[in-house]
Amino acid sequence: MNVPLQTDIAILGSTPGGIAAAIAAARLDRSVLLIEPQAHIGGMSASGLGKSDVERRDLIGGLFQEFTNRIHQYYLNQTGPDSENETLCQNGYFFEPSVAETIFEEMLAAEPQITLLKNHRLQSATSIKKRLTEISVSQTQTGERKTIRAHAFIDATYEGDLLAAAGAEFRLGREARDDFHEPHAGEVYFDYHQQTFLPGSTGRGDDRLPAYTYRLCLTTDPANAAPIIEPPPNYNRTHYLGYFDDLDAGRLAGPTSFKPGRGYEPAHFNTLVRALSVTPLPNQKTDVNINPRPLGFPFPEENRDYLTGDAATREEICTRIRNLTLGLLWFLQQDAQIPAEQRALANQYHLPKDEFTDNGHFPFQLYIREARRLVGEFTLTERHITHQPEQGINESETETFPDTIAVGEFPIDSFPCRKRQPGDTIVLEGYLGMLDHITRPYEIPYRIIIPQIIDGLIVPVAASTTHVAFSSIRMEPTWMALGQAAGVAAHLAIEHQCLPRNIPIHELQNQLAQDGQVLKHQPVISK
Repeated sequence: MNVPLQTDIAILGSTPGGIAAAIAAARLDRSVLLIEPQAHIGGMSASGLGKSDVERRDLIGGLFQEFTNRIHQYYLNQTGPDSENETLCQNGYFFEPSVAETIFEEMLAAEPQITLLKNHRLQSATSIKKRLTEISVSQTQTGERKTIRAHAFIDATYEGDLLAAAGAEFRLGREARDDFHEPHAGEVYFDYHQQTFLPGSTGRGDDRLPAYTYRLCLTTDPANAAPIIEPPPNYNRTHYLGYFDDLDAGRLAGPTSFKPGRGYEPAHFNTLVRALSVTPLPNQKTDVNINPRPLGFPFPEENRDYLTGDAATREEICTRIRNLTLGLLWFLQQDAQIPAEQRALANQYHLPKDEFTDNGHFPFQLYIREARRLVGEFTLTERHITHQPEQGINESETETFPDTIAVGEFPIDSFPCRKRQPGDTIVLEGYLGMLDHITRPYEIPYRIIIPQIIDGLIVPVAASTTHVAFSSIRMEPTWMALGQAAGVAAHLAIEHQCLPRNIPIHELQNQLAQDGQVLKHQPVISK
């Protein structure tokens, strides 16, 4: 007999946002059930994204700051102050995946009110009179089902799976330029060097999503290396031949910020290894992103059908992208057409023996940069987060909100949405690369995590924004801030016996401020 599990708050997804929500609620003495489909917690922060996406460290505090402090202390304990590892961890903002997972596990274990349920996948959700009342999950290996009832639910998945199952309205894909009067919306070719729009930028909306990839952790320590000894299944070198054209055209050079006298240019710039973006981490490891600037970048459109697919379809797509990623490494390290010195450079980087030991030393979490986006009580747009006088978006339009719960600060940054099209010579369609020249710090209102039409549900990750605004807000530190707010809000809804949309905002803000959350910002004045 399936006896329903009862808890104060049920959270689907142990992403950093979900973990923050769980801890925030538990510290207010609420029972929390944290449900994770995979065998590991921590989402991208524990699956290769070891370089925290924060430009202004003074603008994100709270549980994210506690997390980075614990990371910093970990490396201090490991190798001491002023060691190479302590320096490379950058006060806890850079870390190995296994260290992030360990810290998250410790933070959760310190809260006895939290029950962690790994390897359980959402099967269904029940909403009565537009209020979410219970969900059904199944154990991924055995298929055993559990029914979970809660006073409040939080969807902390990257995919927005719970909000969709509950019947909440959502957006998928890109708005048209005219929908919210966003200059960078819709179909777009944007020259990131010249900061100008290119022909072909129609601004038409569509259902395309930014490319999904894996964020790799590679080691430079031969003693810890697990080299790839054969190509992955379905390897096809033609997937990667476009990189040769990129090399010939100079598209594999470093970013424009690297100029004579202004900094060290890494050895892999102006080589085919520049297909990867490599950042040093402690213990001779690296955070390796797949560089989206080359036109040979093969990952756009490979995520088609992921969100609408069942578990088997999603697994098939994950496997395809995994093999495409391993194939890129194999190509860079082994292909005879690549100059020998560049192959030697690529062979300095290998999968690490001591990471992802139950997954072939490969990350467990697909990097889902954008999926469903809630239609909430407020929609955050490009106009709320940028300063573009030439587009009629002025600093005077900076909005303050009565229900601010966090501050966003990362530049608009969206991966390409389409593979190379005939005539593409500068940039792939949909790529909006680090638009720091227009993005400014901005307040985030509580209403973007509250569905318009479903009650009893809070959505801190797949929040209510346009595609363009989501490409700024979609960073794990910001999601942790929103998750922390969601956990406190769920507590207040129970305490006041009201719906999450009706909680006393001043109490939410007071609690967040007390816990170190940043709610306001001061512009940086350049001298």
